[in-house]
Amino acid sequence: MRKIINDADNVVQEMMEGYISAYSRHYVKHPEVNGVILKQRRKDKVALVIGGGSGHEPMFSGFVGKGLADAAACGNIFASPDPNTVYETAKSVDNGRGVLFVYGCYAGDNLNFDMGEEFLNDDGIRTAHVRVWDDVASAPRDRISDRRGIAGDVYVVKTAGAACDSGLDLEGVTRVAEKARDNTNTIGVATAPAQLPGVDKPIFELGEDEIEYGMGLHGERGVLRTNWQPADVLAEKMYDQIKEDTGLTEGDEVCVLVNGLGSTTITELAIVFRKVKELLDRDGVTVYDADLNNYCTSQEMGGFSITLFRLDEELKRYYDMPCWCPYYAKGELTGSAYDADEEEDADVGAEIRMHGKKEKSSGAQDLAEPCVPRRKEGTLTELAAEDAREMLIYIADKVIAKKPYLTEIDSAIGDGDHGIGMAGGMKKAKARLLEMEGEENAYAIFEAAGKAMLMSMGGASGVIFGSLYLAGAKGAEAKASITAEELARMERKSLKAIQERGKAEVGDKTMVDALAPAVDAMEANSAKGLLEMLRAAEEAARQGVEDTKNYTAKFGRAKSLMERAIGYQDAGATSVWLIFQGMREFVEG
Repeated sequence: MRKIINDADNVVQEMMEGYISAYSRHYVKHPEVNGVILKQRRKDKVALVIGGGSGHEPMFSGFVGKGLADAAACGNIFASPDPNTVYETAKSVDNGRGVLFVYGCYAGDNLNFDMGEEFLNDDGIRTAHVRVWDDVASAPRDRISDRRGIAGDVYVVKTAGAACDSGLDLEGVTRVAEKARDNTNTIGVATAPAQLPGVDKPIFELGEDEIEYGMGLHGERGVLRTNWQPADVLAEKMYDQIKEDTGLTEGDEVCVLVNGLGSTTITELAIVFRKVKELLDRDGVTVYDADLNNYCTSQEMGGFSITLFRLDEELKRYYDMPCWCPYYAKGELTGSAYDADEEEDADVGAEIRMHGKKEKSSGAQDLAEPCVPRRKEGTLTELAAEDAREMLIYIADKVIAKKPYLTEIDSAIGDGDHGIGMAGGMKKAKARLLEMEGEENAYAIFEAAGKAMLMSMGGASGVIFGSLYLAGAKGAEAKASITAEELARMERKSLKAIQERGKAEVGDKTMVDALAPAVDAMEANSAKGLLEMLRAAEEAARQGVEDTKNYTAKFGRAKSLMERAIGYQDAGATSVWLIFQGMREFVEG
């Protein structure tokens, strides 16, 4: 499939430049991160910040506007924004009354927004968050917090924006947003796959007579693959599932959104709504308002979702409040008029308060540098600071080269972005490591590489794989070299931190399935020397990858697949194996 792009690595940056330029009257881009910031925003209220992966346009950047969000933190295609993007974007719109975050419930978003909140709290800024989990197909109601956020984002963002503009305090807007979230339910179906920019294959494949029922917004597989069915049959099946899940009854009042996923026409959406309205009328449920549009898309994916937003008088009041942005409007506000005294200075970027030291920019020429050669010959018996730096650069080059392989693995049961995220994070780590020649503290090398990954990758991988290097080294006493025993202790500490943050255990089909046995092998073999220890760790990680084929997923995009995920290896575990393989190869020479 041909995409109208230049360089696949620059898609989000160039998209954002064009978007901000087209709507420069209303928006400014944060000068340091991919944050879209509303110029003409009220100052005396709780700030609403939304966000998530790019590729779902107009969600999320397109829902920044009057009566909606004050800013959006945007990640790479289908990947959550990193903690620094979340932090800097929210910091720029904080009015002193706190910040409410609204985003979809995905592992990567949860981890990165949580860490962004921690940074803000450290600065004395109060925060709260509401995770949207409207996808009724992705988990049963008794595990509702495991559900994904899909097109229901529209109603939660609309309601939260109105609550913020009403002047409620942080606790008040959080309560209203949670109420909107808990009354919003969605189910979707895919008729054709999407394809990530720069990737040769679609995220998944469908036969000519197949559809994917219960699919996710990122293109992850649904809960059931079935034969093609007419619009009325699909609409009734989807409506019945929402009705059963929510207990919708006669006398209820709802808003209805039939959302296209990227390539579905308004004609098709209207045909679906026709049937949904017939079913609601049959059941005595009143349609208060309806919308047919492509708001939460998945590149050019074919298909649609149905969202029902059940109202009471309080939610109706907030829903009726006016709002406007280039892609969504309610009430009397339009984009052609506004109060002059509300407009901020055009140079909003100059007013954004930047915190911390700005990292040195690394251009393409830096990342294109060849791998730094090893300064020593033969097998290494310990890792001096310069050895550690060279080893991590070697690993970065190895993972970058494996980007297509990791993408293919992740596309089988995920959304296909793992290879892109890992390659991007390793490029940032390499750029930082190239600046550290002469560093004498071996632990500082690991810490710097981990921080570069964590603050740049986005997605769950950013926090998890950044912690693989960072958590074990952080706070360690400076040392000129690291022995096998010390490296094993460092990785044990990293594993503990990763499990505390991500909650994954062996058997959950995550990177922990490779990391935990690798760490066990390191501890059992550390007395045999660095090379033998890493050989054992590499083999344990490889076996851990193989074992993931036997597991169902408890986390990530694949968790809704249940038994359908069996037979496929986990992409995160595969990356762990590649990292340990890279360590062993470098040490062995």
